[in-house]
Amino acid sequence: MLYQAFDVQSDIARQTRQWGRLLQEASAPWMRTPWHDAAKWWSAGARMMMRAGLTFARPAYGIHAVMVGNREVPVIEEPVLATPFGTLLRFRKDIDTVQPKVLVLAPLSGHFATLLRSTVRTLLPDHDVYITDWHNARDVPLSEGRFGFDDYVDHVVRFLETIGEGAHLMAVCQPAVQALAATAVMAHTKNPAQPRSMTLMAGPVDCRVSPTSVNQLAISKPIEWFEKNLIETVTGRHKGAGRRVYPGFTQVSAFVSMNAKRHRDAHTDLFWHYIDGSADKAQAIETFYDEYFAVLDLTAEFYLETVKIVFQDYTLARNQLTYRGELIDMGVIRRTALMTVEGERDDICAVGQTMAAHDLCSSLPPHMKTHHLQTGVGHYGVFSGRKWEAQTYPLVRNFIASHA
Repeated sequence: MLYQAFDVQSDIARQTRQWGRLLQEASAPWMRTPWHDAAKWWSAGARMMMRAGLTFARPAYGIHAVMVGNREVPVIEEPVLATPFGTLLRFRKDIDTVQPKVLVLAPLSGHFATLLRSTVRTLLPDHDVYITDWHNARDVPLSEGRFGFDDYVDHVVRFLETIGEGAHLMAVCQPAVQALAATAVMAHTKNPAQPRSMTLMAGPVDCRVSPTSVNQLAISKPIEWFEKNLIETVTGRHKGAGRRVYPGFTQVSAFVSMNAKRHRDAHTDLFWHYIDGSADKAQAIETFYDEYFAVLDLTAEFYLETVKIVFQDYTLARNQLTYRGELIDMGVIRRTALMTVEGERDDICAVGQTMAAHDLCSSLPPHMKTHHLQTGVGHYGVFSGRKWEAQTYPLVRNFIASHA
């Protein structure tokens, strides 16, 4: 019923955006008259209406060129391998220099992989970058089967095999767990494509360490409660009709509620920027929320298994994680160097939760392990923003280069 209700809300939001466009067009002629002050209010209100609702299609990465050395190099998005649930996407550059290959693992947490746009843009001048470009589960036909925790691990292994030997992993947030699992699986089978290094950024390796409100919520209810109250069935108007999902709109609503005042103030600021003509400031807010309000659904099995494995049973943290029914010992990882990165003010993945990977990877010698705590940043500041670019990234770049 909730999914049907949201479809109705989406229809209303679409009509609101249409009315907003009409009002915006109608206000334009009045901007050049003595009534232009009133017209600015009219226009600002119309522009806010044009932003009503969420979107469900992946935004563009919009990375058309980067500076490599002293010249600008075009960037071409190249799908390398596609499955029903995700695409291995390469940001190809036409250069002669051989650069370290980096596979960026994007989280499946209600947003598209484009949320990591700035992370990719920062990596590109020095690396041959690939990303897990996940598809919206509501658009995947039921006939394509399930996608659970182990299937994510399968995709990581398959994508690394496709990229070839010598690649590096970078897992942002949630998939730090799958990165460890995939690396251990590949080490156990002596897969030649096992990564040379993995960089885990703000990932929930051990949620028993300094639990955040997100962690507390996960253990406040049994898994049956999450299945009963948060899982919905995709309605008939979508390609994935009949598939059980954790809706992206539910996840984004939860994120917004955690910082409701900040989001409310941002939209108030946006309105006033429209009024006073602060185009650059308005554009910055619009760009952020265009991405933030672009949502995708997760398959029910992936969401529930992740909650159970990572946030309730702490299976990885106890080194009791299984893959396809077989126990995976993180101690088998011997060839893949490890770097962990955390944010001092992270209220989603607290300090210490990602660093726990060092204890799990007990067979790695000290010179193959490093940790960085970035001061003055929250969760998103670990992998985006000025401090990521100026302080964290140079360390990550040097780490990858030292194990290339």
